[in-house]
Formats: sequence, C-alpha cells, structure tokens
Amino acid sequence: MRALMRSHPLSTLVTQCESGLVANHVPVQTLDEPLPLGCIRGHIARANPLWREYRPDSQALAIFQGPQAYISPSFYPSKAKTGEVVPTWNYAVVHASGTLRFIEDAAWLREFVAGLTRTHEASRSLPWQIDDAPAAYIDKMLTLIVGFEFSVAALSGKWKVSQNRAQADREGVVRNLRQAADADSHEIAALLAALDSAPESSAAR
Repeated sequence: MRALMRSHPLSTLVTQCESGLVANHVPVQTLDEPLPLGCIRGHIARANPLWREYRPDSQALAIFQGPQAYISPSFYPSKAKTGEVVPTWNYAVVHASGTLRFIEDAAWLREFVAGLTRTHEASRSLPWQIDDAPAAYIDKMLTLIVGFEFSVAALSGKWKVSQNRAQADREGVVRNLRQAADADSHEIAALLAALDSAPESSAAR
C-alpha cells in the first residue's frame, strides 16, 4: 500500500470542515515513521481555508488512486464459449484515515519542500533544487503555504485486477491491456501478470 501511495502521490484529501465535507487534491510525501502506520506530509496554499476550518477532533481521509482501466468482455476467451460476460473496471486504490495538524514553521516548511523537490527531481538529468531560485523569492513563497502532517490511524487498500476470472480470461486481459496506448492499462496488466506469476497465487485472492 505504501508503494502505491509513493508512486501515485497526488492524494485526494477529504476533511470535515465548518462548511461540510471538503476535498483537496494534494501531492504528498509518505513516511514509514512513526510506527506502526507512519504519516503523510504535504502543504496547501495559505489562501486555502482548510487549515483554518478543519475540525481538529475530526477524522480525515486521504485517497490514493492507482492505475485503473476499463475491461471489455471481448478480452475474455470465455465470451466465445458462453457469452456470459459483462464489462468491468480494474483498479488499485489505498485509503488512509487519521488526523491532521497544520504547521506554519518556516524551517519545517523549507526542509519539507526541499525534500519533496529532491524526490520528484531525482530522475532528471539536471534536477532543480530550491537553492536555484533567489533566497528572497523562496522565503516569500514559503510564507504563502501552510504545511500539514497527517497521522495515519488506519490503512486499507483494494486491488481489483480480474482475480475472479479463470486463468485464460486473465491472460486475455493482460494481452489486451498490453496492446493499449495508455500507461494505466500497462500498469494494470503488470499487476495481474505479477499476481499470476507469484508463488501460491490464487484467483480467489
């Protein structure tokens, strides 16, 4: 679940505020500490009312949407035999629930933003870092955001990747998704192929 959270870091953060349920879409950093379930860190614009309106005694929910793909009945060899097939959708998703605390400390924000930038710039041949910008500009930008730390109290995930289908149908799904043009289809195909190649794999999983 943490691997999915890290590879799809744009979370949907759902909170209970004075105005009701609010959803924000926020790129976050997933940490293993503190045990047992770790925490999630991120930041929002200071102009966003969330940090003032969030009810500190209420639960928050962070949703991480992994790969997803439409599955056509035509993918299944069993379609030609019985016709008893319908469309479905394959996906992987993680829900983290817990509580939020908001952080305005400039040193904390600088360290967090620098670390988040290093993570997402790591694959670039010339990675950008915050020291590339004028110090006064960075100082100003840091005053325009508020950080948060999300203490994870529970994690739940669901991988719906055609586990309920017969082996031949699963192979048909993998074959067809590999021929698709989008990255999500390829990732779903890889998840299903990994499931079938794993020791003690089971369609009932």
